[in-house]
Amino acid sequence: MTQPAYPRSPKVLLGGIAHLGRFIDKVRLRHAGKIQDYNYITVGFDKYLIDFLQIDPKAFEQQVLAGGSDESLLAWVKTHGRKHSEQEIAEWSKGILTGGPKDDAARQRYQGRLQDIATKRGVPVTALPPATTWVHAIELDEGRM
Repeated sequence: MTQPAYPRSPKVLLGGIAHLGRFIDKVRLRHAGKIQDYNYITVGFDKYLIDFLQIDPKAFEQQVLAGGSDESLLAWVKTHGRKHSEQEIAEWSKGILTGGPKDDAARQRYQGRLQDIATKRGVPVTALPPATTWVHAIELDEGRM
């Protein structure tokens, strides 16, 4: 059985921006046919990132698929997106990296996600490492925690 391909952790910063490297990886892996089941562009962290950067997701996707390096893609974002101060980027990234479920519906979705991860691992939820943020759920799901 081959090891599944995972995009980078959302914790990996590119130009100080959380999730940007992961988003690039998701574009590449999806178009290579390696990740069908990932939420993509229109929801979750991808949507938050696109909204924060104020970039055209399809234009960015084309840049990624044209073989852009992380550095050239970061430069494209800085040229085509909204200009942000380093402080704005740091605050936004911190919010992504430390954010957890904010209401009862989100808490239920989060617990369901943890249950799915535990089921995949064949363990009870209580056996999982402590997890309180959405990034923790991603890290658990992809075997980095």
